[in-house]
Amino acid sequence: MNKLPVITLRHLLIENVKCIGMQFFPTRNILALIKTLENPQWNDLHSMVYVSNNEKSLEAIFETFRGIAWINCRYFFKNKPIHRDALPVNLQPVRQANIQHINNNSLRAYIDLLELKRYSLNTAKSYVSLFTAFIHYFKGQDLLSINENDIRQYLLTIVKSGKSISHQNQVINAIKFYYEQVLDMPQRFYEIERPNKEVKLPVVLSTEEMQHLLESITNLKHKAIVTLLYSSGLRRQELLDLKISDIHSDRMQIHVRAAKGKKDRYTVLSKMALLILREYYIAFKPTNWVFEGPEQTPYSASSLKNILNAATRKAGIRKRITPHTLRHSFATHLLENNVDLRYIQSLLGHNSSKTTEMYTHISTRFTRNIQSPLDALYEPR
Repeated sequence: MNKLPVITLRHLLIENVKCIGMQFFPTRNILALIKTLENPQWNDLHSMVYVSNNEKSLEAIFETFRGIAWINCRYFFKNKPIHRDALPVNLQPVRQANIQHINNNSLRAYIDLLELKRYSLNTAKSYVSLFTAFIHYFKGQDLLSINENDIRQYLLTIVKSGKSISHQNQVINAIKFYYEQVLDMPQRFYEIERPNKEVKLPVVLSTEEMQHLLESITNLKHKAIVTLLYSSGLRRQELLDLKISDIHSDRMQIHVRAAKGKKDRYTVLSKMALLILREYYIAFKPTNWVFEGPEQTPYSASSLKNILNAATRKAGIRKRITPHTLRHSFATHLLENNVDLRYIQSLLGHNSSKTTEMYTHISTRFTRNIQSPLDALYEPR
């Protein structure tokens, strides 16, 4: 059975007019049918044929190639929320924080779409801050008139300011969100070069350091927090969002809800951690969240940071330890105990096995039996 040829539709902006771009392999039959469309044109910049962007043109494309070519609309229809399973989010705090700029139509549409697509509050804050800086840089210019070279020059100022590669990538994402999502023009800045992300191995604690850290904590609540972070490989926010009903002692599992990427998962519940949690529960009697602050509110991220800083100093550990350090240590120690990488990936909630594979570069499991050639030189013969 012969496969149909494919015509991929793209959004283009030609002289500030929205158009439908068509990418395809130019067979004689396809080219002949393209000519039957209303006023097809060729654009050298995008290297594709285009027609006017309206319902009539779109319908004509579908009808002309029905049964002859497959019309790929993957890049054309982009109106579905990207976080379909996420809870609705209220971005009113973001609007209030940007009240002096909210009369800008572009920014207002930007925030509205972030809310519609259910971006998290933290991501929305970051995107809006970066996009506002972008608007300010091109103050007085029509954003539709800005081209790829203008964007590159702007990014160059970000690079020269010493911002990290992660920050540079966030700037690009914030800009792309406006042109590709708000204005619905996927091809507008398609050729912007992204900086390569720095590949840094995470800091991990040895098993001895982890033991010293836990033994240095005398406060029962603090010990329960640090123990759970390490023993289950939880992210900071996952721990803070954890509810009493998420602890399944009968199955020795913890239900992590709406974690990164708005996904649920289960991770392991340690027997030792469960004993400490039970002791903590009797003493502190939390009502909803496992760890609560004043007046039964969720425990704060700043308090968690202070706990770790104090414990690190007391244990005499010189490494900079964050909640994620304990998560990295959890994964590395599992790998060194010969747990399959696929199970570790599931426990951590990683989408890709490549993310989990970084722990193979840290673990001593694969290097402990490798002898250095220097040692071999001085072995008795």
